[in-house]
Amino acid sequence: MKKIILLLSTIPFLLIVFTQALHAGELRREVKPVRNVILMIPDGTSPSAVSLARWYQRYLNPERQRLAIDPYICGTVLTYSSDAPIGDSAPTTSCYMTGMPSNTGFVATYPVSSGKADLVPVDPSRAYMPLATVLEAAKIMRGKKTGLVVTCHFPHATPADCAAHSYSREEYGHIAMQMVHQNLDIVIGGGIDYLKPDLRSVLRQRGYGVFLDDMKGMRSYAGDKMWALYRPREMPYDLDRDTASIPSLEEMTHIAIAKLNRSEEGFFLMVEGSKVDWAAHANDPVGVATDLLAFDRACATALEFARQDGQTAVIIVSDHGNSGISIGKRGMAKSYDTATAYDLFEQLCRFRLTADGLAKRLAETPVDKVQELMREVCGFELKPEELRALYNSPDYEHSPIPLEERKQIRESMYSGSLSTFLASIYGLKTAIGFTSGGHTGEEVLLAAYHPEDTRPMGMYMNYELNDYLCQLFDLRGQLPALTDRIFAPHTDVFQGMKFTIVRGKGKTDESELPVLEVTKGSRKLRIAPFTNTVVLDKKVIELSSVIIYVDKTDTFYLPRELRLLLD
Repeated sequence: MKKIILLLSTIPFLLIVFTQALHAGELRREVKPVRNVILMIPDGTSPSAVSLARWYQRYLNPERQRLAIDPYICGTVLTYSSDAPIGDSAPTTSCYMTGMPSNTGFVATYPVSSGKADLVPVDPSRAYMPLATVLEAAKIMRGKKTGLVVTCHFPHATPADCAAHSYSREEYGHIAMQMVHQNLDIVIGGGIDYLKPDLRSVLRQRGYGVFLDDMKGMRSYAGDKMWALYRPREMPYDLDRDTASIPSLEEMTHIAIAKLNRSEEGFFLMVEGSKVDWAAHANDPVGVATDLLAFDRACATALEFARQDGQTAVIIVSDHGNSGISIGKRGMAKSYDTATAYDLFEQLCRFRLTADGLAKRLAETPVDKVQELMREVCGFELKPEELRALYNSPDYEHSPIPLEERKQIRESMYSGSLSTFLASIYGLKTAIGFTSGGHTGEEVLLAAYHPEDTRPMGMYMNYELNDYLCQLFDLRGQLPALTDRIFAPHTDVFQGMKFTIVRGKGKTDESELPVLEVTKGSRKLRIAPFTNTVVLDKKVIELSSVIIYVDKTDTFYLPRELRLLLD
């Protein structure tokens, strides 16, 4: 009877996913399963950004005309939200992970229907429910080791999409709790401030090496399970990185692969070049080019391992475009078709820091040394009107103009923060243009390596890429059933039993969370959200998945097997 109830409850969702899977199977070759999967995401990377990185590298070194990913480019992906053609990182990577496009800001969570705006079939009865991810399925159903390597803070949207669930990507506290309790084997990235002392204790109790701004410790650690975080929030751009204290994305990828590969069962690893997206938002062409090249070097590491290993697939794909970046823009001194490589790239390649990196240097530089710094970093001095704009920047601490007397020149392109001001200068001095400071809706490049060359070829929809990832672990069509198994509503799981949601019992540094208490006779089961542990009477029991609470539905989503503890 239990099996029949389980099957019936999944039918609406299965129909939606089955319909998508039928389309995903059209004109596609059979995919051979592999032992390991490495998913590499250059966040917010438009195809034109890849071209810019390629030209930047070639201008500095004419012998290097190709990127590491170039031989493996095999198609494009149309990436979008459930109700909008232009997506943000949360629902777009969420779709890669779960197979279901979702709303803006939703992290591995079923969307809310937007009526006629929906671009995919949406079942309103499933709104806000967590959806099982490829990472969770690999861990729970295939016994794979799992890892995340990023340059943003670790609970940011893309890594969160792999290992957490929320309808708000900004719920960093809840997301961080989930990621710690997912028992990920390797996490390397930014965000020390989000790993609160209680979460550090959980990791250490579970046998992890925890390294905070400790590159030497990370490098020398011999254990298999590790968290290594750098800087309070995100890591710096690669061009601005202090190489003595901050590892490269390439090195972090190498370390993660080496540790995960000790597993006999294989592994799933997601690597994100997080800050390509940040540079595109800032309209900083130097940050876009150099961070994308840093990502490409990490791809080279993953691809070399895969070629040597013979059991590993590597998928390289962005989650969405950003900024409408272009090589060439209006107002250039020469027409487009006569502009030389020098005209287009010389100034771009002269910059020694990103706009953000230069802003940090300016914060440490006396006002009488500003032009000297500009010559050192940029190769030019600020014009008088640019210097005045700098002095009026509200966050330039060394300005000779008192803060209360400064004014934003809002009609000027120089208005905004210090980093924004400097990015506008970078854009003005180069031949690189931008149409937007936000996400854009073009298709993104897809590259892949497969030991038997059963790669995804041609144009893929975002949910089709999820289907491909699932096939690599022989999991095709199995995510809906896993979702129903590990994220069932508590009202279904404990039907016929006495249960109460007790408010304000689960405490975090940010808020008080509700706790679900279930009783049967003299026995009591206590369930706190965003962890993978429950307390039966006084015994702590660890689960293979995390428990999610959604205030919108006032529901705990948890494993169906929990009922057996009281039956």
